[in-house]
Amino acid sequence: MKRKLALSSLLLFTMMMFLLIGCSSDNEETANSDDNTANAEETETESTDTEEAASEYPIVIEHAFGETVIEEKPERVATIQWANHDVALALGVVPVGFSAANYGVQDDSGLLPWTKEKLDELGAEDPNIFQDTDGLDFEAIADTNPDVILAAYSGITQEDYDILSEIAPVVAYQSGPWVTTWREQVLLNAKGMGMEEEGEQLIADTEQLIEEKASEYPEIDGKKVVWVNFSADDMSQLHLYTPTDPRGAFLIELGMEYPESVTNQIEDESSYSLKLSAENADVLNDADIIIGYGGEDLYEAVKADPLLGKIPAIERGSVVFIGNGTPLAASGNPNPLSIEYTIDQYLELIGEAIRKIDE
Repeated sequence: MKRKLALSSLLLFTMMMFLLIGCSSDNEETANSDDNTANAEETETESTDTEEAASEYPIVIEHAFGETVIEEKPERVATIQWANHDVALALGVVPVGFSAANYGVQDDSGLLPWTKEKLDELGAEDPNIFQDTDGLDFEAIADTNPDVILAAYSGITQEDYDILSEIAPVVAYQSGPWVTTWREQVLLNAKGMGMEEEGEQLIADTEQLIEEKASEYPEIDGKKVVWVNFSADDMSQLHLYTPTDPRGAFLIELGMEYPESVTNQIEDESSYSLKLSAENADVLNDADIIIGYGGEDLYEAVKADPLLGKIPAIERGSVVFIGNGTPLAASGNPNPLSIEYTIDQYLELIGEAIRKIDE
């Protein structure tokens, strides 16, 4: 009897072991199958991402000198002339080299405060800055070995463009020198960096900032404004920035508008500036406020002039004379970094000038 029980127990134990081994094998096969599926999906995702990135290229950018073809996403970005580096920085990219700011800098760094602030934020301690006040330093630009050169807001000539193109693909302005709006500057430069979607988001964020800040000054909306530069050395001539110029365009974006008496004087719609004789200063009579470079001494000189002093905005003090060579003056040519840095100060000055209309 005991022998039979022992034999039965042995048979039962053997059957259980076979079952356990079978289950273990099935689980292992299932696990291996799951791992293989996951690996295949991961590989497929990586492959898809690579294919999608590759499908974006080549990128073709049309501009005033023809078109630029960028074959693959640039890794080394260089910028020249005004504020193109600020766009790259705003998108989180530190250029391998960029032009020193030649206006509004308070020290010998070549950096405007918003540029330095962003460089510090991105951990760039020793930026490579081109000193090109007397012309582009082509050798220094070439030494950075760039994959692309951003020049969407610039005054480069055909000759400059041709030389730069020997170094790397160049993102130039679309219509003419020095008339690229801050939005166009962002779009063109971002596209040249292979970051068009990020550029569009930067524009949307900046637009929201402008809208929020301008809403704090409802008295600005619809006011007539003109950017006029006066010279204490020659009161016979006036220099105006047109609505085509980024300075004028930004004032319109804040909710103001140029009076027709001024826009009717503009013969070339693509021109960023306009010269007027002081004898025609009456075209400024419809301006609610006047903005320009200068200080209190210049304002007093203009106010004392027998012709210019009769302009209503001058008479009542509805003026914003921005200290020449200051960071605020430099921000008149706006970009996302400079707008964020100076918009509160700028709107406060404009608001004060408008309040004098009813005093």
